[in-house]
Amino acid sequence: MEEDKNGFEIDEEENMEEALKEVSEQLDSSGRESGEAQEIQDKYLRLYADFENYRKRVNRDKEELVRYGNESLMYEILPVLDSLELALRHAPGGSQDGLVQGVEMTLKELLRTLEKFGLTRIEAAGRPFDPSRHHAMVQVERDDMEEKMVAEEMRPGYLYRDKVLRPSLVSVSVKPQKDAQQEPGLSAPVDDEHEIKINRIHEEEE
Repeated sequence: MEEDKNGFEIDEEENMEEALKEVSEQLDSSGRESGEAQEIQDKYLRLYADFENYRKRVNRDKEELVRYGNESLMYEILPVLDSLELALRHAPGGSQDGLVQGVEMTLKELLRTLEKFGLTRIEAAGRPFDPSRHHAMVQVERDDMEEKMVAEEMRPGYLYRDKVLRPSLVSVSVKPQKDAQQEPGLSAPVDDEHEIKINRIHEEEE
């Protein structure tokens, strides 16, 4: 819905339908053999094509709004999830403490509820490094796993439906230097395609 220069609302779909109706009536009242009829018919076809494109665009926008309407809310909730997980990680008394158990139950229930609305946690630890879902903070030497694997998850990432709402912050495995040494005079090959860039991310706490 738009407004004209006088501030009145304009219904684009209604205007398009009226234009199509008007052109159709002109076409019916004109002689089919005249050049004027052909011109009106071309105008009608152009208007009809524009109307179809407009209708498809509106329907697509509506679907996007319904599907991702809660994206901002989900993003604002992520620090709450982080705080609950941090509290569990550093809670004194262990898992037998009543308060710890209460926080753990709250976190699980909150995650279960958010999952119903499309929020899911990104699986990271032990998985192959995926730059579209993971941000590499540091490389660590590990001889118990292959290279370019997520060695540790430093902060969980989340998906909102099929979109990455927040990537995981991770450490990425590399082979120990002793296994990667080359013979004198030879240099290690550079694999540009699979190069891992280390991202330095500074979070601002409000």
